[in-house]
Amino acid sequence: MSGTSLDGVDAALVEITGVSEETKVQLKQFTTVPFSAAQKAQIAAQLANATSSVEVLCSLDFALGHAFGNAVLAVCQAAGVPSASLGFVASHGQTLYHLPDPPTGETRSTLQLGNAAIIAELTHTTVVSDFRSRDMAVGGQGAPIVPYSEYVLYRSPAHTRILQNIGGIGNATIIKQNAQLEDLFAFDTGPGNMVIDELCRHFFHTEYDDGGKHGAAGTVNQAVLQELLKHPYFAEQPPKTTGREVFGQQYTEGLLARYHLAPNDWIATATALTAQTIADAIKPFAPAGTQLIVGGGGSYNPTLLAMLAQAAPGVEVLTQEQLGFRSDAKEAIAMTILGNQTLHHLPSNVPSATGASRPVILGSITYYA
Repeated sequence: MSGTSLDGVDAALVEITGVSEETKVQLKQFTTVPFSAAQKAQIAAQLANATSSVEVLCSLDFALGHAFGNAVLAVCQAAGVPSASLGFVASHGQTLYHLPDPPTGETRSTLQLGNAAIIAELTHTTVVSDFRSRDMAVGGQGAPIVPYSEYVLYRSPAHTRILQNIGGIGNATIIKQNAQLEDLFAFDTGPGNMVIDELCRHFFHTEYDDGGKHGAAGTVNQAVLQELLKHPYFAEQPPKTTGREVFGQQYTEGLLARYHLAPNDWIATATALTAQTIADAIKPFAPAGTQLIVGGGGSYNPTLLAMLAQAAPGVEVLTQEQLGFRSDAKEAIAMTILGNQTLHHLPSNVPSATGASRPVILGSITYYA
């Protein structure tokens, strides 16, 4: 799994049994293989129309296949397990572009790179990949992709639970108390770490706000924050999805040109934007006693968590670790659950979350032989 933050490849070695609501998972090993500076620069260049190249995209698909395959080998080596003994590899790939609501003349589509044939050849095992396309083929937005796994792992008879991932983009899955699968819905709340990370690169030449120190040292500019909250995406109703094409580098550069704040004040204000948009998005679905379970890189930012708790009074803000899980492994584990469903010929999209017309079996299968 490689997300919108472009940190690297997350690889989770999981023991999985059962299917559907009887699925059980146990994390055996987890590793993140960081992208090199050159790899990150090459991926980043392909995210903007002005710097992308068809030739480089073709090459990058195979290069990322090698990166993902090598990440599988690394996690297997750490666990002392030969990759050929794996039941399968589930690979989300690296999203380059996601176009659920295209402009006139273009087609609804999504593009994840990381060639599955290369992964299969390196690991000597079956690969399940390309999970989003099938949902889009039946009218869904292809995102969020993880709600099925969250339903399996987190549904509760005692609480409404909201699973809030804070990666590059923030996304929420609403699981009502005693929910059935058809009760689930999910949506992207807006920028997660994406704007914060871009500001850290711009001002401090670092990849992220380590420990939330810059956000903590700054002061939120309330006037600028209120302007940022006027972005039309925040007023849209679910199901909805967004990405780097809306809140990425070009968005951040536009903010820097329009408003002039001190570096730490910028990062504090961007952190508040993430916290406030999450709080506003979940408010209609969070009765008293709701547990907001935060995962992803943002869960390691105490400044962001404190702002989120302040913006969402009456909601219990928890991290994955407080429930015995790992925030950094959650998305990779989710892919194994989707892949397991696929290999058992069972659906794993959630139409109430994506807007799809019906449940479908996700992914494409590449066999090693």
